[in-house]
Amino acid sequence: MTDVVEAGIASGTEGKLIRALDWKGAFWVAAGVPPLVLFSIGGIAGTTGKLAFVVWIISMVMGFLQSFTYAEIAGMFGNKSGGASVYGATAWLRYSKFIAPLSVWCNWFAWSPVLSLGCAIAAGYILNAFYPIPAADSQMVLDWISAHAASVTADSPRVAEYIAAHAGTTPEDAVKALLGTDGVAALTPAIRSWSLVSFSIPFLATANINATFFIGGILMLIIFAIQHRGISETASVQKWLAIIVLVPLLIIGLYPIVSGQIVAANVTGLVPPTAAYTASDGTWSNGGWTLFLGGLYIAAWSTYGFETAVCYTRELKNPKTDTFKAIFYSGLACCLFFFLVPFAFQGVLGHAGMLAPGIVDGTGVAEALGGLISAGRVITQLLVVLMIMALFLAIMTAMAGSSRTLYQGSKDGWLPKYLDHANEHGAPTRAMWTDFAFNLFLLAIASDAGGYFFVLAVSNVGYIIFNFLNLNSGWIHRMDSGHIERPWKAPTWLIGVNTVLAFVNALFLGAGAKVWGYSNALWVGFIFAALILPVFAYRHYVRDGGKFPAGAMEDLGLIGQDLGVKKAGMLPYLALVGGLAIVLIANWFFQLPA
Repeated sequence: MTDVVEAGIASGTEGKLIRALDWKGAFWVAAGVPPLVLFSIGGIAGTTGKLAFVVWIISMVMGFLQSFTYAEIAGMFGNKSGGASVYGATAWLRYSKFIAPLSVWCNWFAWSPVLSLGCAIAAGYILNAFYPIPAADSQMVLDWISAHAASVTADSPRVAEYIAAHAGTTPEDAVKALLGTDGVAALTPAIRSWSLVSFSIPFLATANINATFFIGGILMLIIFAIQHRGISETASVQKWLAIIVLVPLLIIGLYPIVSGQIVAANVTGLVPPTAAYTASDGTWSNGGWTLFLGGLYIAAWSTYGFETAVCYTRELKNPKTDTFKAIFYSGLACCLFFFLVPFAFQGVLGHAGMLAPGIVDGTGVAEALGGLISAGRVITQLLVVLMIMALFLAIMTAMAGSSRTLYQGSKDGWLPKYLDHANEHGAPTRAMWTDFAFNLFLLAIASDAGGYFFVLAVSNVGYIIFNFLNLNSGWIHRMDSGHIERPWKAPTWLIGVNTVLAFVNALFLGAGAKVWGYSNALWVGFIFAALILPVFAYRHYVRDGGKFPAGAMEDLGLIGQDLGVKKAGMLPYLALVGGLAIVLIANWFFQLPA
């Protein structure tokens, strides 16, 4: 019967995903995860100082260990798409109908912002290429200063204000600095400061409808068009993008090491900084530990991300064997890049060099990559193109995975019914349009200079919640769903280790969410996570009459609406209480440096 249904789908029937991938295809679709290191490499370096490369390694090791739990539960549900959050959510269904959709929702709103953040950085690269801001020491700025030297004099009120703000500055130096600033401002293309409208969103951030917003929106539409043709077309594009991007990135990561460019002082004396985005070494005080945990908090958004390789189980030709291979080899690839690239960056540039504005905001990473291999102007420009392609790779991965999470959440009765749709190519188009609309809103925030890390910090609240719930789902499934076949089964001791890591992640969440410049990021994240509760209540109790779709129950080996015996007893509830307690205590105890 399944073959008949899938044959109908392939011939044009809408409504189902198509089995068109092997594990290599899933690997290529997930190949957009390694470039995520470039999204926050500057931010983590600014927050954790010399500890940055250690943070990446620790986080990647945790992500790799955790993936074995996800590989096991993914293999249990060969008919589901949507990733680990969907497979893990079913474990919580017996204990609370509201916890299951929370896991799916949190995973989606953690992954989906890759679209807006990636497009914001890519738009920045495009603007830099066509409308560059001149350097203060460029000839055109120096010529402007010569022509306007009389516009600022030593007795100008601006000079007095500058000296007051920069103690010890001489009037001559103040005049020179102000003329330089005026020259850069005068010669900066108007499009760089143009804004159609800018407005504050209460308790969130400032939204800006500017050039970055419009360019980013066009880029998202291009990616949408590629994925509209289905997963096999997406995997094909991803394969070539990945080869073009990851091979040079690997060479750039290795070259400084084999050529002896790593400066020992840059990767030794490992202590946190005195404060975020300062180049001075601090101590292992409460504030230092807070910065370190904040780095581990935000790194998880990138390093754990290869779990998206199991988003496509329903589209694998042979899910029993391909599911484990897809996530395992994706994890190995991520280990290589997340170990090498941060170490090479820090080893060559040092802590102070990693604080350059272009590295912190992501728009100068290509130039930094060129510096690692002593590249000339032509090669550096090619690296800019490479960086844009790397961002495309990451965005393609995010849209493919997050849209399938929405699709499967709808199929299982947790999310709105309209998302339960796939086109003739097996692409979940309504979920993709929902992703697009949500990310236009986020793009308006990320287009503002201060909004980028706000989106990142808040979305990661959802990602840590999802990871906590899913790592605990491993042992819950062992107790409650032992009757379901597991094509690959993780060692029991590793399920136990990953359960401990779930609570370690809760520690990262409580201590780290406040580190990224927004003291309310944790609470905003909690509020956004809670938005799923009324959405699910309407779908389940109003739309579906309090019943789950038959297919969702059959996947659990259940008949009718009977959710079965709660063999784990009170343990899942105790895990929830313990995790929440760790988050709240960590948030209270760990404080930023004064």
